[in-house]
Amino acid sequence: MNELDHANLMLAWESAAFATGPGDRARAEAGITAAYVAAGLAAPERFLWVDSPAQGALAAAVIAGHAQVLRDAGLDVPDVPSDAGASVRDAVRTRPWEAARTAAYERLGNREWARSWTRTAAPLWDRVQQLVVRVRQAVGAIAGEEGSRAESVLRSATLDAVLGQHDAPWLAQFDALGALPPGLAEAARNAGWWWPYERLVIVSERPSELHRDEPGRLHRGDGPALAFPDGLALHAWRGMPIPPGFVSSLGGLTAERIGLESNAELRRVMLEIFGYDRYLAETGAEPLHRDETGVLWRIDLAGDEPVVMVEVVNSTPEPDGAYRQYYLRVPPSTRTAREGVAWTFGVDAADYNPLKQT
Repeated sequence: MNELDHANLMLAWESAAFATGPGDRARAEAGITAAYVAAGLAAPERFLWVDSPAQGALAAAVIAGHAQVLRDAGLDVPDVPSDAGASVRDAVRTRPWEAARTAAYERLGNREWARSWTRTAAPLWDRVQQLVVRVRQAVGAIAGEEGSRAESVLRSATLDAVLGQHDAPWLAQFDALGALPPGLAEAARNAGWWWPYERLVIVSERPSELHRDEPGRLHRGDGPALAFPDGLALHAWRGMPIPPGFVSSLGGLTAERIGLESNAELRRVMLEIFGYDRYLAETGAEPLHRDETGVLWRIDLAGDEPVVMVEVVNSTPEPDGAYRQYYLRVPPSTRTAREGVAWTFGVDAADYNPLKQT
């Protein structure tokens, strides 16, 4: 596969992983049916479409015999056909997956398999897994009580799902190697998570909204960063979970209020919105170190690792002639400004010798 074809393939799978809105149900169902047939199973008799993985997990929990647990937690129990049959996830997803991976691994060998993974699946893996983990947490949270039996049942139900569009990293790898298991790619391009049983398949719609920042983290200040048609939603700022309405509640934010916030993650959000430079100025912070590369600052926070930043000045003036300052977050162990700036370029301080400061 040439570089252009590989780039197009990766773009297509990234688009599938983060697609929103309804997919083509007929194509999704055809893909799932193909996976059943390839596994030697009869085609499913019925497809039950739901609006989110939460609704899918509730239905799966009912099929697993946990309806009373859900009722005891005050949850609405969906009406699910009693003749769904046993789960066939291993047959339609796990075993074809393992067969494709084993064949490709044996053909390529350890080094080439690792190289292919690094080039193809790895760029998507972390970003997609962050979504998967957060969705599983949100599904469990609808039980209300953390650590409850209902939460455990719902979280377990999410582990029984085929991840659909969120299987994109693995499917991209198989696609690049010409080893896609039958049907699974078509389902992933058109549906969210799905639960396969002998006679029934529960299929979730994709998210209705998804908002991310440039590095691909969930991010939105004026609403949910991820939302499904039934209202299941995740709120986040630069990937950090936040309560609904948190950012809009920060009008009139002060350095004192930031210092009083006990939740470390929310305090980091507040710092970013308030502005590191402003916080440093208003708290009378003293620099740790300064040299020709910049100024190293440290903010000590109760119950959290310190925020350490290096302040640098852009050598290129703005249109109005001003020189813009930047505050770059660096590891807490950083001891000099040069070390901090070098870290942002991925080199050791001893190897950082710029011809001019940028």
